[in-house]
Amino acid sequence: MNIISQKKVSVNKVLPILIIGAAIITTWSACTTRGSQKANATPSAMAAPGVPVDALILKPEHLDEGMDVSGTLQANQEVNIMSELSRKIVSVHFAEGKYIKKGQLLFKLDDADLRAQLEQLRQQEKLAKLNEARLKDLINNQAVMQQDYDQSFTNLKVLEAQIRQVQVAIDKTYIRAPFSGKIGIVNVHPGALVSPGTSLATLEDASQIKLDFAVPEKYTHNLKTGDVLRFSVESNDNVYTARVIAKESKLDNATRNLVIRALGSNPNSELLPGQSARVKLKLENSFDAIMIPNQTLIPSSQGYSVYISKGNKATLVPVELGERNAVFVHIQKGLAQGDTLITSNMLRLNPGSPLNIVSIN
Repeated sequence: MNIISQKKVSVNKVLPILIIGAAIITTWSACTTRGSQKANATPSAMAAPGVPVDALILKPEHLDEGMDVSGTLQANQEVNIMSELSRKIVSVHFAEGKYIKKGQLLFKLDDADLRAQLEQLRQQEKLAKLNEARLKDLINNQAVMQQDYDQSFTNLKVLEAQIRQVQVAIDKTYIRAPFSGKIGIVNVHPGALVSPGTSLATLEDASQIKLDFAVPEKYTHNLKTGDVLRFSVESNDNVYTARVIAKESKLDNATRNLVIRALGSNPNSELLPGQSARVKLKLENSFDAIMIPNQTLIPSSQGYSVYISKGNKATLVPVELGERNAVFVHIQKGLAQGDTLITSNMLRLNPGSPLNIVSIN
């Protein structure tokens, strides 16, 4: 019994010592492992100084810059047929919607009173001619005074002028086509009383078509007289061409746009005056254009800027923008081929900030 008791006492004393020793060994092993891992850490695993950013090396790209604008088609010539006199319509001499020739009679106005007045003046003219001839013979023989002959001669000339005046009025009762073209709908009919300013019908010459459109102030010098452009209309899928013939003399004060007019052919009268047109303008064709993503632009009250990397530091550069789409923008001034453009984390940057370029394209 004594021997067994001694053994139990010995075990009870040794067991705590063994547990403490195991804990010490475990702690030493963990510390050794952490020290070893820290010693084996590579420089790339250490946090590099500077703001982490992505970058893009700029390269020249092909840019076919253009824009679409809306325009309006107009006839080469267009006029509202009107009367110069207040008279009744006697007859209409054309069919609506038909092609007519220059000089063709369109409307005839009542001229009965004018013709009666003309006949009266012609009879007075005959008498005035007889009196003038008689007095001329007498004055040659010094039988009458010069004053009497002058009065007779003046009366004759006044009558002749009145006859011409009435004849002009009669001619105005024949309303003719000023040029060849297509006549529209008749607005008046025989028996109607018309006055100056009343539109009788519309005549249009659409053998050629005029295209009027406006471009922003920025592109006013991109289009020159003689340039050929393309346009389309909603009524068909054809593409038409027109040549620039004129520019407005000034910009519109409200929109700061410049109105430009082009002239094109109208095959088979497919195009109608008044139609809307979609004009495709070719503004620039470049093979060394600098294009950058839209999200790299930093707006300010002075314009736009971007960050580039110089000496591994952020440099803020002002830029001038060109054509822009949903993804990219053309940089006209400020950047050059080979510049390293910062494409991410721009909000954390200030001019001179050190950079940590994580990826570069």
